[in-house]
Amino acid sequence: MTDHDTGPSAGAPTARRSGGHTPTGRSLAGQAPIGPAGHAGHAPTGAAPEGVPPARRSQAGAQDPPHRSTYERWQPPQAVRATALHAGAWWLWALGLATAASRTTNPLLLGLIIGVAGYVVAARRTDAPWARSYGAFLKLGLFVIGLRLLFSMLLGSPVPGSHTLFTLPEIPLPAWAQGIRLGGRVTAEQLVFAFYDGLKLAALLVCVGAANALANPARLLKSLPAALYEAGVAVVVAMTFAPNMVADVVRLRTARRLRGRPTGGVKAVLQIGLPVLEGALERSVAIAASMDARGYGRTAKVPPAVRHTTNVLTLGGLLGMCAGTYGLLAAQGAAYGLPVLGVGAALAVAGLRLGGRRSVRTRYRPDRWGARAWLVAGSGATVAALMIRAGSVDPAALQPGVVPLVAPTLPLWPAAAILIGLLPAFVAPVPPKEASQ
Repeated sequence: MTDHDTGPSAGAPTARRSGGHTPTGRSLAGQAPIGPAGHAGHAPTGAAPEGVPPARRSQAGAQDPPHRSTYERWQPPQAVRATALHAGAWWLWALGLATAASRTTNPLLLGLIIGVAGYVVAARRTDAPWARSYGAFLKLGLFVIGLRLLFSMLLGSPVPGSHTLFTLPEIPLPAWAQGIRLGGRVTAEQLVFAFYDGLKLAALLVCVGAANALANPARLLKSLPAALYEAGVAVVVAMTFAPNMVADVVRLRTARRLRGRPTGGVKAVLQIGLPVLEGALERSVAIAASMDARGYGRTAKVPPAVRHTTNVLTLGGLLGMCAGTYGLLAAQGAAYGLPVLGVGAALAVAGLRLGGRRSVRTRYRPDRWGARAWLVAGSGATVAALMIRAGSVDPAALQPGVVPLVAPTLPLWPAAAILIGLLPAFVAPVPPKEASQ
């Protein structure tokens, strides 16, 4: 031990070598105790007076914990495995926005929904492969709008119009194809109607893309009931196939650009397509081997009575949910629609609970549904409920007319209801910079 060591363990050998004296030459006998601050016979500044038990004495240099404001206490934490948001909350939030988009054709409200979804994705998206597919959904939405406008010009529209923009050559069709035309007069009213319809479809695609970019599909699979595990695996594999393919295309195009090769044209697409398909095949083989090694498809034996009861409960529950939903949509069945829907949902849950006995898998570190998950899912449900209410109170604001052709207006409280969907951008855990695993 060197002379530079400090602390009680370092000071004791030094005192023995000096014959009962401290390194400074003072005798240890009869000397007042040296405090932590180095002053003999005096307590350090801020120390408790004599008579106070030693356990209550504060250490020298100890500081009180810094005061945290209410905003800091409620500030979203860093997204790690223990604090990560439940994947089902993201899907419920996105489905709420999609429900709101399906209730309106107002381009201002649809654009606001797309903006809300895009802002949340930009604020809480990771660098994982499935998160990079959001741009592909945006491009797909633009393609849907353009395709809807093209079909409206070529095949016509049932919407009458008086503002003719141009006239295409019309191809005569036989008598059995009445009601269908190719070419002819194109009006502003039919193009506006087609744009509204295409924008609604694009908003639905953007909401699905937002859920696909924010929710980890592997963690979502862990939260499914055991009876739906096999079907959930198939859905997850199908959902992750497209994002991984998009990532492979981006990687190959970047590699070709660095090598000085063209990335556009038919020849480049063919040269990129073969490695992409090869990588997809390799991933499929690896997933199949991994699933087989984990015992996928192996089920436990259950008594026949339990199996038959499961089938009856599940089928009866699904039929009850269908009948209850029809009753809610029909005016004459609104009285019994909600009770039948609740009974059907309860039977379906009981059937899935019994069906889970056939599963022999275990759950490792199951995700928790915490307060932030309730806030995220509740924001989407609130947006959907308020938009449904707005459709019954003021349907003209949500469904702007095209005959006569008028400019759409922005209804205030439906727009404010859509802004509630921004809540996940402020309460969801902040994702790390690196890709989540």
